[in-house]
Amino acid sequence: MSGHNSLSPNRSSFDAKDDRVIIHFDYDCFYASVLEAENPSLKSLPLAVQQKQIVVTCNYEARRRGLKKLQLIKEAKRICPEVVIVLGEDLTKFRNVSKDLYNFLREYSWNGKAERLGFDEVFLDISDIVDYNIGLLNTNDLTNSFFCLSRDDPTVGFCYDASIFAGHAFPSQQRDSYTTPLDPLRLKLHLGSHFAQFVRHQLEEQKGYTSTVGISTTKLLAKLVGNQNKPKGQTVLLPPYNESNDQESNVIAFLNAHDIGKIPGIGFKLAQKIRAHVLQRPADSDNGLIYGETKEDKVSVRDVRTCSNIGPDVLEKLLAGPGAPRGIGLQIWALLHGADADEVGQARELPRQISIEDSYIRLDSIDQVTKELTTLAKSLINRMHLDLLEEDDENAASKTAEYSIPATNIILKNRKWLTHPKTLRLSTRARPAMNTDGSHAHNSARVSRSAPLPNFIFALTESLELLAERLVKEALLPLFRKLHPDKGGWTLRNLNVAVTNMMDTGSDSKAATGRDIGKMFKRQNEILKEWTIGDRDAPPDFTQKEHVDVVDRTHCSKDVAMITSMQGSEDFLLSSQQTQDGDVWETDEDMDGQSFSACNTCGAMMPAFAMVAHERFHLLGE
Repeated sequence: MSGHNSLSPNRSSFDAKDDRVIIHFDYDCFYASVLEAENPSLKSLPLAVQQKQIVVTCNYEARRRGLKKLQLIKEAKRICPEVVIVLGEDLTKFRNVSKDLYNFLREYSWNGKAERLGFDEVFLDISDIVDYNIGLLNTNDLTNSFFCLSRDDPTVGFCYDASIFAGHAFPSQQRDSYTTPLDPLRLKLHLGSHFAQFVRHQLEEQKGYTSTVGISTTKLLAKLVGNQNKPKGQTVLLPPYNESNDQESNVIAFLNAHDIGKIPGIGFKLAQKIRAHVLQRPADSDNGLIYGETKEDKVSVRDVRTCSNIGPDVLEKLLAGPGAPRGIGLQIWALLHGADADEVGQARELPRQISIEDSYIRLDSIDQVTKELTTLAKSLINRMHLDLLEEDDENAASKTAEYSIPATNIILKNRKWLTHPKTLRLSTRARPAMNTDGSHAHNSARVSRSAPLPNFIFALTESLELLAERLVKEALLPLFRKLHPDKGGWTLRNLNVAVTNMMDTGSDSKAATGRDIGKMFKRQNEILKEWTIGDRDAPPDFTQKEHVDVVDRTHCSKDVAMITSMQGSEDFLLSSQQTQDGDVWETDEDMDGQSFSACNTCGAMMPAFAMVAHERFHLLGE
């Protein structure tokens, strides 16, 4: 892992050589906040967003009354009968707000490292901004500092006290100024916390959305430490990050208290295996949540790290299996020590993939599967049209796309693709068999198959319905039969269709990585017009001899050179090349001092330096 020391099985510390400054923004109750922005009267009520039979999220008022994410609707109504439930099947409004907020945060990035995670989380790597501002600090007066937000304009920014951090910190301590020089990493994190506070306040003032923020040196730690003070708070994980003889690493102290299932990168299935290993028995789970949550007393990171004979090799044997990445044991062991070399991704206008899925209580016939795949395919193609098309100004008579009637048969004649997905993927998750006590297991493996995405999907003159039906018939159903070759005997609870492997096309848009050469060829005549040479007939009364006669023979060399530079070397014959009678030089010397001689064989006049070659021409000719 770049940026970190390797971790041996017996190490219990984290050696942090990474001096990045990474901020994690988590919008507070994002889905509920979008609905509350549409209808402010919902803000004071317990609000839950429903998809199928599940509470996908709820606001803080609902959580205060006992509701949880991923809870069954019937369970939520039992716990909080007055809950207001809003359907959240259509994600368009949430997607649009998420893009808007992401673009707002991305404007504060200098290096373009701004990565969106889902709809409601964004990572920013501001290492370059912090390094630049550290170079501007007066170390003798940190309390009166100015944070510059622009390299080009030193007046753009805000005043702050660099000797203290902004917001909360782990470990919590007094916000006193320090009289001794600050540790370089601590100083960077101080500046990062002030930057985060400024941007967080701007997000609330200008967009109306609050956020919870974490600041550290890795994505893992920034995400976790931000959870310490929800909502509308921010927390920085302070040094020391390395363990010393007289002081424990704050990274280890911070991670030790976390439940193993709360560590990003350790999902429910992996966490259950680790819990079972530590407890020496299967860990019980809560049947009240559709995906389950442990009923056990918390199995913490400390419990795992201090478990006897634990290490990367043991975790590899415990966690390896079908679908598990190679080296999973070392990866999990590194996460338990806070080691995360994952870089913040570069900002992208276009998504890396588009995925549509749905869950079901029971899906066990090919007719049902065909119907649901058609619905998913329509949503997928519609998303592709929304996210991957741009206006083609060359072919559009107006800025408005042409639509057919009815609206379900949209023909996007004036648009073009910004990127072409190359791969189609189908994933399914089977509903596991019933346990002896009548319950179902909470997790089952997802299986996937991929194939090249058919080219017909990019046609913009076909209706959405026809494209979806053809995609299902020619591509999705064949993939489904490879996943489930038996005609029956299976029951599905989840279907997912996705397009991946995006290949950007040429465009003038910021979203594209290349140029649109088609547009270039269309415009080349207009662009090259002023440099185009056309065949034109000379006027009838314009003759070569008349043109030559304008040359003043007394200043022949200079005038000819001037006319030649204007007219080109083929417009008339130079005097030394003319053979007409009377067109001979009257002197052997021209105005520039060049000596001319006459050939003894043919009488032609030429410079002396050329005479040797000319005479050789006669000899070879003979």
